Amino acid sequence: MSGEPARFIGVGVGPGDPELMTLKAVRVVRAAPVIAYPQLDETPSMARAIAAMHLNRDQREIVMRVPMRAGRATGAGYDTAAGEIAAALGGGQDVAILCEGDPLVYGSFIAIWERLHTRFAYEIIPGISSIIAGPARLCRPLLRGDACLGVIPGTLDDAAIERRLAAGDSVVIVKVGRHVGRLRALIARNRLLERSHYIERATLAGERMMPLAAFNQETAPYFSMIVIEGEREEAR
Repeated sequence: MSGEPARFIGVGVGPGDPELMTLKAVRVVRAAPVIAYPQLDETPSMARAIAAMHLNRDQREIVMRVPMRAGRATGAGYDTAAGEIAAALGGGQDVAILCEGDPLVYGSFIAIWERLHTRFAYEIIPGISSIIAGPARLCRPLLRGDACLGVIPGTLDDAAIERRLAAGDSVVIVKVGRHVGRLRALIARNRLLERSHYIERATLAGERMMPLAAFNQETAPYFSMIVIEGEREEAR
C-alpha cells in the first residue's frame, strides 16, 4: 500500500465488448486485491463478465446484490454492499468497483459513492457509455456543429418526454424495455420517426439494430436504446 490510504475505485468497463475497456481500467482491475460488482437479483453480473479475463483467483470478490423492485434498485442492497466495501477499505485494501459503461452515467457506483466518499479516498475511471457506443455501432452522427444532446429515460411519462424532445437536437432514449411501443408512438406523433434508430445489446453478441419504424415489438431487452439523429445544419 506504500503508506497511502485504501481507495475505492469506480471502474467503467464499457458497454459490453471487453476490448472497449480502457488500458487504465484493465491495469486497475488486475492490480486490485478486492473486486466489487453489481448483480441484479439472480442475473449474472454483466460488469463482471466484461472484465472476467482480467480477474485472478487471488482477488476477493464482493457481489453487490441489488434487488430490483418496480424498476428501482432498493437502498438496502446498497447499504449492505457499502458496508462490505467499507470493511475492506478499513482493512487497508483497495476495492475496484466494476461498472457497466461509465460509473457516473446511471451507474450503481453513484449509490456507493454517496455512502462512502466522505469517509474514504476514491478515484473514478471513466468508461465508454452505451450512450456513445450505440450511435457508434449505428454509424450515425450524434452531434454536429452547435447541436445539443438530450438523454431521456424511457420510464418518464409522455408529457415529460415530449418536453425534452423539444429541447434537444439529438436524443438518446435509454431504459427502453417495456416502454418501447409507447415510445415509438410518441416519437411518431412528434414527427421524429424518420430520424430514429433502434439498437439492442450494442457491441455484444446478439446485437441488433434497425430503423425504429421497422421495430414492431411491444417490449425490448434491458440493454436497448433509441437514437434520434439531429437534423443536418443545411436542413434547418
